[in-house]
Amino acid sequence: MPSFCRLSGLNRPSFRVLPLQSRTSLHLRAISTTPRLQNKARSRDRVAIVTGAARGIGRAIALRLARDGYHVTASDLPALQPQLDSLVSEIAATGARAHAHAADVTSPAEVAALVRTSASTLGPLHTMVANAGIAQVRPLLELTEADFSRMLDVNIGGVHHCFQAAARQLLSQGPVQEGEEIRGRLIAAASIVAFKPFALLGHYSASKWAVRGLSQAYAMELAPHRITVNAYAPGIVDTNMWELIDEGLGKIKGKGKGEMIKKYSDELIALGRTSVPEDVAKLVSFLAGPDADYVTGQTYIVDGGIIYT
Repeated sequence: MPSFCRLSGLNRPSFRVLPLQSRTSLHLRAISTTPRLQNKARSRDRVAIVTGAARGIGRAIALRLARDGYHVTASDLPALQPQLDSLVSEIAATGARAHAHAADVTSPAEVAALVRTSASTLGPLHTMVANAGIAQVRPLLELTEADFSRMLDVNIGGVHHCFQAAARQLLSQGPVQEGEEIRGRLIAAASIVAFKPFALLGHYSASKWAVRGLSQAYAMELAPHRITVNAYAPGIVDTNMWELIDEGLGKIKGKGKGEMIKKYSDELIALGRTSVPEDVAKLVSFLAGPDADYVTGQTYIVDGGIIYT
C-alpha cells in the first residue's frame, strides 16, 4: 500500500456595479491611516476556517489568525481529533473562540457540513484557508492509478470543495458590509513546486500547479462578488510532511534520515535555514488581513530564497 502524508454550480446573486467615483470613495473610507494597529481590530469577530489544522503549517496558521483577532474553526481528519481538541484549547487561551470539526476535504458533503457548522457555531464566515494536503515520493514510471488519483483528489479536489462551499456561504450571508471593500477571502496551499517541479514528486508538483491555476480562475469569477482568492507557496518546511519526503528521497538516494532535507536546505535556501510553519503563517496573516484587500489571483512564495519570480 502506498503511504501518504496528510497535511455544483455557483449561485449568482444580483449585484450592482458602482461608478468608478463611488467605488474609489468606498475604498478610501476603508483605508486606515494606521493599518498595523487596525489589523487586529478589523479581524475581531470575523471567522476563519482552516483545514489540515491539526499539525504543521495548518496549526500555525490557525494560531496566528486567532492572535490576529479571528475566531477559528479548525478541521482535519477524524483520526486527528485529539490534536484538533488540543489546538482549540490553545486558541481559547488567546481570547478567541474556536471550534473543532473533523472532515475529509475529498468529500463535498463533508466540506459543506464543515462550513455550515462553522457558521452556526461561530458566526458568519469571512475567510477559508484550504490548507489540507498530502505528498508522496514516487518516480512517475512507478505511479499507480490510485497514487495519482489520491493526490489530485486531496490536493486540488479538496481546494475546490473548500472554495466552492465557502464562496456559496459568503454569498448567502448578504451584501458587503458598509465601509468594507470585500466580502471575504479564499486562501489555498500551493507550493514552490507550483513554479518549478521536483523530480520524484511529479504528481505532487502537478497537483500544486493546479492549485495555482484554480485559485486564479476562482479569483476571476469571484471578483465581481468582492471575494479575493490567493494562495501561498511554502518551500522546505520542518513538518511531518517534509519528514516523510526526506525519508522517501533518502530511500531512493541511499541517504539516512534528515540528510536530504539538510542537503536541500544547505544547497537551495538563500537565507540558510529550513523554514518553520510560523514563516508561512505570517504570510497567510497578511493575505487574511485588510492590507491584502486589493490583492487577488496571486500565489505568494515563502521559501527563504529558492524560487525567484
